[in-house]
Amino acid sequence: MGEKVTARSPVRTRFAPSPNGALHLGHAYAACRAHDLARDLGGAFLLRIEDIDGVRSRPELVEAIFADLGWLGLGWDGEVLFQSSRLAAYEAALTLLKARGLVYPCFCTRSQIAAAGAQPGPEGLVYPGTCRALDKAEREHRMASEAHAWRLDMARAIAEAGPLVWHDLQEGDQPARPEVFGDVVLARKDAPASYHLAVTLDDAHQRISHVVRGADLFDATHVHRLLQALLDLPVPHYLHHALLAGPDGRKLAKSEGAAALAVLRDAGEDGPALLESLRKNHLAAGISWVHASYSFP
Repeated sequence: MGEKVTARSPVRTRFAPSPNGALHLGHAYAACRAHDLARDLGGAFLLRIEDIDGVRSRPELVEAIFADLGWLGLGWDGEVLFQSSRLAAYEAALTLLKARGLVYPCFCTRSQIAAAGAQPGPEGLVYPGTCRALDKAEREHRMASEAHAWRLDMARAIAEAGPLVWHDLQEGDQPARPEVFGDVVLARKDAPASYHLAVTLDDAHQRISHVVRGADLFDATHVHRLLQALLDLPVPHYLHHALLAGPDGRKLAKSEGAAALAVLRDAGEDGPALLESLRKNHLAAGISWVHASYSFP
């Protein structure tokens, strides 16, 4: 299921930041890699704003993203796509999966999942399947009064999709192994679509031929390949690039207070010159490459 993007397909890449914090050097490098691949192959570079986190998304940071990209000299093609305009598409996909019995409601809290003896996986604790065993009557009764998430029945989904492969431009063909994630969440009350569901649908909607993103998302591609098969979506090529680390050796992250591009801009830094340094792998003092492996055994 799904059609693999071929060399004859128009090249389309994207940069998809979330407006929940200021962009930093790691974002600049990610945007640069996607931009340059598209330009080198005569294709289009698109911008998507992943703004469906109602708790953390801040509208004023959208303008800051535009300003940061403009300062770096990175222009994008076409209109900006906002995930908040795609809620109906996420709901439709989830409805389809429900009708096929591939998702189920989960009422467990994080503490309950931990207490059930869940084991660590690529994204934290692997859900032990507690709510998968509930019968229809109990599910419907609890759904009427309890908050719940929608989880993918991983074993059932894999059985329906069959063996799958995806291709990374650096690492080659990768047999899909989504089973190590367990029954991943696809939606919850405070999030109409998880990252896995939203990014898979949005990349197909924008006809992205090459997904260029950080190595920390390498493993997630196994889940995305499965969703592509279940929803009969095109299969892009992938390129997972190295990550930048701060003085503490950990990857740059908004949550860790990585220096914002706006701070560098206000200090008089030259945006295009900074970007050219990143292209040449010339890093500022205190910045290094993350040398960790993100693929599971």
